[in-house]
Amino acid sequence: MTRAVRTPAGVRPALAVALALTLATGGFAAWAGQGWYAAAHDDSAGYAAERDRALAAGEQAVQNLNTLDHRRVEQGLDLWESSTTGELHAQLVDGRDEFAGQVKAARTVTTARVLSGAVTELDDRAGRARLLVALRVTVTTPDAKSTEKDSRMLGELTRTDGQWKLSGLGQAPVGGAAAG
Repeated sequence: MTRAVRTPAGVRPALAVALALTLATGGFAAWAGQGWYAAAHDDSAGYAAERDRALAAGEQAVQNLNTLDHRRVEQGLDLWESSTTGELHAQLVDGRDEFAGQVKAARTVTTARVLSGAVTELDDRAGRARLLVALRVTVTTPDAKSTEKDSRMLGELTRTDGQWKLSGLGQAPVGGAAAG
């Protein structure tokens, strides 16, 4: 004789709902995990992060090279040298003494503030980048008069020992002026 097992009413539907929720949760977790893995291993995310690092370093270096106080010339020039590499660095080192004398004689304080910047080219593998930076430079003379000038600078960056450093800097053409 077989005996029928009696279950309380409503147990099977509750079991079915619990099973469906468990399967749905597991499916969502698998889908989200796959999406997370794909995003974490996406080359474009790494490229964007490197572009942001280059931009931050480039903006800071351009600001450094446009800021100098006659009362702390040596510290300022040390900062210039630590912000640069390559031929630009060599030019700064070679002309350091002469330039320091000129700044001390003029007794000026020059400060720069970056208004905006953008990386225009990035070759992550070669460790080279170009950027455009808009900045406001304020020059204060010994009689406490100051003048402001907005300018645009084109910079070249080179990655050296894992850090982006300025390897070239020049004025960006304005308006319809041809680049040359």
